[in-house]
Amino acid sequence: MTEHPTLSWEAMQDGSVFYRRHQLYSIPGKLPGDLQDFIVAGCRYGGPIALMRDTSKLVALGRGAPAFSKAQIQVYSPAGEGLLLFSWDQAKIIRFGWTGDERLVVLNEEGVYRIYDLQGEYQQYSLGSEAGETGIIDARIHETGLVALTGSLTFLEVREWTGGKPLTLASPGLSQPPQSWTVIPPDQTISRHVEVLLSVDATIYSVDNLESLDQRISRGPFTHMSPSPNGKSLALLTFSGLLWVVSTDFQRSLAEFDTTSVAGAQGDVLQVEWCGNDAVLVTWSHLAVLVGPFGDTLQYFYSGSTFTVTEPDGVRVIGPDTCDFIQKVPASSVSVFRPGSTSPSAILFDAYDNFTRRSPKADESIRSIRPELAAAVDECIDAAAREWEPYWQRRLLSAAKFGRSFLDLYDPSDFVHVGQALKVLNAVRFYEIGIPLSYAQYTQLSPSHLISRLLSRNLHLLALRISSYLSLPPDAVLKHWACAKILRSKPTASGSGKNAELDGDDALCRVIVEKFEKLGGGGVSYADIAKRAWEVGRTALATKLLDHETKASDQVPLLLSMKEDKLALTKAVESGDTDLVYHVLLHLQKRLSLGSFFRLIEEGGPRLALASRLLQVYAREQNRDMLRDFYYSDDRRVESAVLCLEDAAKSSDPAAKIASVKAAQKFFSEDKDRSFEAKMMDESVRLLTLQQQLEKEADGKIAFFGLSVNETIRTCLINGMAKRADKIKSDFKVPDKRFWYVKLHALTEVRDFEGLELFARSKRSPIGYEAFVKHLVDKGHQKEAAAYIPRCDGPKRADLYVLCGDWRAAAKECKDRGDKAKLDQLRKSCPNSLIARELEQVAASMK
Repeated sequence: MTEHPTLSWEAMQDGSVFYRRHQLYSIPGKLPGDLQDFIVAGCRYGGPIALMRDTSKLVALGRGAPAFSKAQIQVYSPAGEGLLLFSWDQAKIIRFGWTGDERLVVLNEEGVYRIYDLQGEYQQYSLGSEAGETGIIDARIHETGLVALTGSLTFLEVREWTGGKPLTLASPGLSQPPQSWTVIPPDQTISRHVEVLLSVDATIYSVDNLESLDQRISRGPFTHMSPSPNGKSLALLTFSGLLWVVSTDFQRSLAEFDTTSVAGAQGDVLQVEWCGNDAVLVTWSHLAVLVGPFGDTLQYFYSGSTFTVTEPDGVRVIGPDTCDFIQKVPASSVSVFRPGSTSPSAILFDAYDNFTRRSPKADESIRSIRPELAAAVDECIDAAAREWEPYWQRRLLSAAKFGRSFLDLYDPSDFVHVGQALKVLNAVRFYEIGIPLSYAQYTQLSPSHLISRLLSRNLHLLALRISSYLSLPPDAVLKHWACAKILRSKPTASGSGKNAELDGDDALCRVIVEKFEKLGGGGVSYADIAKRAWEVGRTALATKLLDHETKASDQVPLLLSMKEDKLALTKAVESGDTDLVYHVLLHLQKRLSLGSFFRLIEEGGPRLALASRLLQVYAREQNRDMLRDFYYSDDRRVESAVLCLEDAAKSSDPAAKIASVKAAQKFFSEDKDRSFEAKMMDESVRLLTLQQQLEKEADGKIAFFGLSVNETIRTCLINGMAKRADKIKSDFKVPDKRFWYVKLHALTEVRDFEGLELFARSKRSPIGYEAFVKHLVDKGHQKEAAAYIPRCDGPKRADLYVLCGDWRAAAKECKDRGDKAKLDQLRKSCPNSLIARELEQVAASMK
């Protein structure tokens, strides 16, 4: 039978607080040697540890021990299982540590740092050329960044792990490296900026990105400095062996303890680490002492050197034979299991025990705690979550279930949640997995983070089952599995050369797609997986995977990166997203030569018609030279000519305008169906050239350039250049009617009525003389207009006289023609009685 939980408890603070040491794993002989001979870095939240041989210490090598010429870093799970081994071929390693997502950061003295995942792949970044010149002498790595101490005694901070430019922190004005120093991460400071604490002589400096502040204390120097997990307290160890716990603002002294008084302690203190936020663990080579807030201590002995990792709710101790977890016993566990406890939860647990033994005391116990039964159920559920042994987890959950059956109304969601969480935690705590998470750590991390940690170990099946069990989307698991599958697979050798690779790609693509469809990974982006395939040189596979990508916005950029230009443009056009089409076009325009770019669009035919139209719209507004080249390459003569005419219309320079029209004439002449347009362009050039000549003759005082033929003739006539107007008429074959209209309007405008008369008498008017009369009347020249009425047709003369306001002449015309009906009509429409009387007299004389 599993031993009772209280057997591992040890009391502190007069029995009001208990601590327990739980053996997570037995690891005899699994680690490479005595941890004292290694530089070790541990990852929080049940993460792995990394070891590197400490070259500053002499180590006796046996016959079976390998002789390493290069530095090697070994990564082990807390269960002692080897996860990763790699050699370091760069400059001397200064520090290595873990990120929050279980990646190992290794920093060398030249300021170059690599971030390794648990598969051995890495990304390399640098702290900059300045850091490379001065060198790095020390560093501290935390979960979200690092702080490095350069050879010039300045501090550089790297935020996040994206390779960003390092920031220089405020200078503390050091003349030598600090005796010890530590870092409080940004998420634990009030300012949300990293804070560096330096032990300099007897005091401590607090340095951030804005200022360096002397805390003005006189108890230093300190050999060890360790901030608590919540960043509110600081454990300091002086050279004299005094452990001093103080708040991080140095306003409150919390505890003091003389480590030299510990019996059995030999040698120097190795580590000072926090056990949760309540106690401090001080370690020697074979001894670990837990110091409580009131100076109480608990001692734990080991057979060799240990390494400790601070956790949010305890401390993990890795020794030569075991991996232990020391933590403060949770309040719910104390309430249930403490000997002599009379709390409702303890009574409920006892009642369940009686119930299983069929004792009638169970009913009495339940009745005694009926008012507090709901609280007792909750406490049993919480105690179950905090226990490590599955036996006691089941017992406590069964007790909670038993108590719940006596409640009329109770929300079982906490019970279900804890049951699910414990099933997941027990699975990942198994030694082959080796992630010893406590329930408190699990709730802080979230299930999705745990799944990502399983994926980093390539434990895809377990991750998928946990996702399914917790009703989480399997997308992240499937994506990671597909990428790992691509990385490990090789093309099948069913053919030779390229064919063999294609066969392998088809099979692998089919496997991935079938798995996604079967497991419902609808939210997985095939583009991400295709990108991974492309990065490892499987371009054909990447293209096949992209065919299954539904989002063109994810599909197209990767195709461009892969230089699958035609396919990228086709997919963009098929998506109907004009912005995406423009993105592809502009990208290709920059990368390809102009000829290749146009040829790509032309060869697409009707499928790329949209791209062709959008390119024309863009180029017309932004890059007309490119549009001109595009039309020329596509043999579009008419469009090229129209483009030249548009340029000519916008141009203000005469020479450029004539050149553009000549170019349009050339394009039109190359198309046999556009001979009329070519002829018009030719005449337009002749006209523009003539207009330039006319402007020269007029010494630039008269503007001719750009006018139409009619306007040019009119301008000549207005300015007394009648012979020039006649020549233009003959050269451009202006019809007589149009010429007479233009000349009539021009001479009327300059009030040259004598010239107009001579012009009217020069020959028979092709437009008749009624046009003369009406135009002169419109311009207010009724008197001059009347002179042309006798030359008009007889029936219209009376109306034309009326138009000129000469009613008597109209009446006379009617009398001469004997048109009495017209005279009556005029009499009815006359403006006044005086004219009416005269018209009546004329009418009477006609009788």
